[in-house]
Amino acid sequence: MFALAQNRYDIVIDELMVDPTPPIGLPSYEWIELKNISTVAINLQNFRMGDATGQSGPMPNFMLQPDSFVIVCTSSAAAAMSVYGNTISVTGFPSLDNNGDQLFLKAANGKIIHAVPYSISWYQNTTKANGGWTLEMMDTKNPCSFKNNWTASIDSKGGTPGNINSISVVNIDSDAPKLKRAFPTDSVTVVLFFDEPVDSLKAATLSNYTTTGGLSFIQAIALPPLFNSVQIKTINPLFPNVIYTITANNIADCKNNFIGINNKAKLGLPVVFSENDIVVNEILFNPKTSGYDFVEFYNRSNKIFDASQLFIANRNSSGILASQKQISFLPFLIFPEDYGVITENADELSLNYFVKNPDAVFTIPSLPSFPDNEGVVALLNSQNRIIDEVKYKDDWHFKLIDNPDGVSLERIDPDGISQDEKNWHSAASTAGFGTPSYKNSQYKLLQKINATITVTPKIFSPDNDGRDDIASIQYKVTEPGFMANITIYDSYGKPIKYLVRNGTLGLSGFWNWDGLDERKSNLPIGTYLIFTEIFNLNGEKHSFKNVIVLAKQLN
Repeated sequence: MFALAQNRYDIVIDELMVDPTPPIGLPSYEWIELKNISTVAINLQNFRMGDATGQSGPMPNFMLQPDSFVIVCTSSAAAAMSVYGNTISVTGFPSLDNNGDQLFLKAANGKIIHAVPYSISWYQNTTKANGGWTLEMMDTKNPCSFKNNWTASIDSKGGTPGNINSISVVNIDSDAPKLKRAFPTDSVTVVLFFDEPVDSLKAATLSNYTTTGGLSFIQAIALPPLFNSVQIKTINPLFPNVIYTITANNIADCKNNFIGINNKAKLGLPVVFSENDIVVNEILFNPKTSGYDFVEFYNRSNKIFDASQLFIANRNSSGILASQKQISFLPFLIFPEDYGVITENADELSLNYFVKNPDAVFTIPSLPSFPDNEGVVALLNSQNRIIDEVKYKDDWHFKLIDNPDGVSLERIDPDGISQDEKNWHSAASTAGFGTPSYKNSQYKLLQKINATITVTPKIFSPDNDGRDDIASIQYKVTEPGFMANITIYDSYGKPIKYLVRNGTLGLSGFWNWDGLDERKSNLPIGTYLIFTEIFNLNGEKHSFKNVIVLAKQLN
């Protein structure tokens, strides 16, 4: 008995050789292994393999028996691979990207039978990810799971073409699908993204979706080839600058696990980035030996943006913008007060820091170069216009940090000036020296003050623990043209820090004091006087005295 028409998952893609060099023990060719997990033989004639860029020619007449394997490859690899088991070749065999691709198997009638969106992280082994080893599906009866059901082969040859996988275990899927995010492709079309494939019939049931804002639906369909996204058509359009919440109920995966509490996503129409809508909020340019650079951005506006329209760059030795990198190839909404993190390795980031929101991490193949001593971080929109730029230096770090490796620079006030050294400080030790994806440990939103000079806090402890490490001296003047001198005295009246000399004032602003003296040495606990003198060329002078207490935590 054999089947001509198949159900989804009757045949699965269960092993991939995407990077055959350097070879471990197998021929240096790319190939894909298929397994029949149904109870009947299936003829593969006119089946096709494909990826995000296209599909192969038709497969030849071949009867794949139940619980059996077949290797699919190019004609040039067929002879070498046939040594290991049944092998068929196809024209236009997809070129398999080393670090991520989206593969699918399509039946002769055009139906998607199985799809796999693999990535380099699926190896779960950095050495094997460098080449020569296959990716194996651990439990072929659990074809819906992605990363959690795949790992690098442990066979001494580097893979098991034509045979049962070296890691073949029962890996039961008991996890409910999660709604990760939503995105509008136009004002009446919304796509929901789940973390795994969902049941097509349940996904097409309109009553399973509700929203705030009065949206009504007329159509829903699970999208091939992965079926982990659902396209919904609305009757009434989305309005600009409105944040909606969409809820999915009664959605199940292929193992009939129903969605639970992770069933809501925010939605809105994105607009084009303007200058300072998004700001550079945290920079790690000198990572630990095992770590990677990262840059955090923050949406300080009241607008909604698409991360796929945001680019990160540096400047070359001639001062020209260079190495522009798109941070997301997929649409991804950034809402007001959202954080986003750009890095090359999300797994390493999570090992070295607490990542409060892993979904806010954008992994790109290579960041622009950010040197350890000084450099430039620039954020651009899709028209190559600068949204924000920071020319950082390593001496912006807290002066008493012995080893800055792995310590990020944090923006103190997101509304402050990006290029103001006083608006940056080393991340607190109590926060693990970095806060990717959430509020900075040194965050301080400077209050709009009515007084001419205000010092906050009244008691500060500059020990880099993330609590009141910085004293902020805020000013406000009623007319332009003033300059300022600020001197800090100890309790004996001795000047110990000339904080500002002939500093030009705007109508309002601030300076920060890190608790160090003129020689950048630590000061003892005690009471200090901050003497501020402002003056202009017309001969007007005003002076102010503010008392502050420098404290330290007792052991």
